[in-house]
Amino acid sequence: MQNILLKQKNIILLCILVVWFIINCIFATLKFLIKIIVMYAIVEIAGQQFKVSKDQKVYVHRLASEEGSKVSFDKVLLLDDNGNVTLGAPAVEGASVEAKVLQHLKGDKVIVFKKKRRKGYKKKNGHRQSFTQIVIEGIVATSAKKKAAKKEVEVEVTETAEVVKPKAKATRKPKTEE
Repeated sequence: MQNILLKQKNIILLCILVVWFIINCIFATLKFLIKIIVMYAIVEIAGQQFKVSKDQKVYVHRLASEEGSKVSFDKVLLLDDNGNVTLGAPAVEGASVEAKVLQHLKGDKVIVFKKKRRKGYKKKNGHRQSFTQIVIEGIVATSAKKKAAKKEVEVEVTETAEVVKPKAKATRKPKTEE
């Protein structure tokens, strides 16, 4: 009787383990597909480049706008719309990233300690960087789909090239003794 119960418990545990493994595989596949499907952009904000997508929260260097205000960043360096990648030279024309300022805050304190041994020289300074937390509300790519017209340059040949023979090396005259 106990052997039958142990076998049943082992079978149940094995089934639970298999179901858990299948669910984890499904979630991993969904996460991968979501990364592929989501539109993203590489944008320059306050001198730094960030890879952003919709509804993402980003900490950037302090911005001059008020909390709750909306900001727009026009310097979009790369735009990916479901595998359709558009590169800017240096920025994609007509593309922008819309964001909302959530809050202004300070980062962790960084301590800078300088010392020169045997000289009695010690300096201790601290620094806290000011940050702004923003949330990306959308990526606008209205005219980013337009391709730049290629300029064709026609070259007309008016004269034929002349073949120039290389000059022979000058030979030295042997020194004569007088």
